Amino acid sequence: MELHILEHSLKVASIEKEGIEICTHGLIKLAFLASKTRCKFFSLTETPEDYTIIVDEEGFKELPQSNLISVADSTWLALNVVSGGGNASSSQPIGVTKIAKSVIAPLADHNISVFMLSTYQTDFILVRERDLPMVMHTLSSEFTLFRVVNGETVAAHNLGISNGFVKPKLGMPRPIIHPLSSPSNMFCVTSLDPDTLPSVATLLMDVMFYSVGFPNNVLFTSASGELWKMVRIGGQPLGFDECGIVAQISEPLATADIPAYYISTFKFDHALVPEENIQSVIRALRTESTAQ
Repeated sequence: MELHILEHSLKVASIEKEGIEICTHGLIKLAFLASKTRCKFFSLTETPEDYTIIVDEEGFKELPQSNLISVADSTWLALNVVSGGGNASSSQPIGVTKIAKSVIAPLADHNISVFMLSTYQTDFILVRERDLPMVMHTLSSEFTLFRVVNGETVAAHNLGISNGFVKPKLGMPRPIIHPLSSPSNMFCVTSLDPDTLPSVATLLMDVMFYSVGFPNNVLFTSASGELWKMVRIGGQPLGFDECGIVAQISEPLATADIPAYYISTFKFDHALVPEENIQSVIRALRTESTAQ
């Protein structure tokens, strides 16, 4: 398999609920008028606590300076696993559980913190820019590494750093140490056809800022009527420095062969699993939690 290192330098930020009004203009521009900006990577996730935005440095300039916006200290790079050749954008959905043992676990073993963003099409693994040499060293034996430079995919040259790393303790248990909860609401994982964006822009703005629904006929869906349940990880904000949180959740799910979308946010992590698997998920994660 191939691992693509995308060229975007990313910021991870939290917009407080009461700060959404001052950010609305910038967010609408980033989401609907991308051709009017130089932004190439943008994600917005709403949770009960806040809005988490992942955006490249050019896109970040569209947001106002405000004490209602908190920004993680580090600059992040996005990694994308591609099964077979081709561009990252044309890769098939693989799910976080399918990269749990090949990507997530090895990075956790080497004490590399990751920030996950699962989408309908693919999964992005965000790592700190300063950790890239270690990331490449860790994953080079499993993947063919490529970098995206000016929109072109080229071979990623080894950074020449192969000595001085502490040998990881492989095979060590990874018990779940953070509280888990599962809200009662259901989720639908969908993908919007870009060609329909102008016709549904107003409706989509309602969804983003006023939380109303919109018709199914403008969406691609993974399966008709398929619903997902959320498992939320964390009782207190998790921060960015702790390593292995994603691995604690994704490895047991991978062992149980349960697909999952995984979304990290500024304060908590979230895994979406098929509704019919929720009891199996709870059993698998409780087993890991009691193993500590």
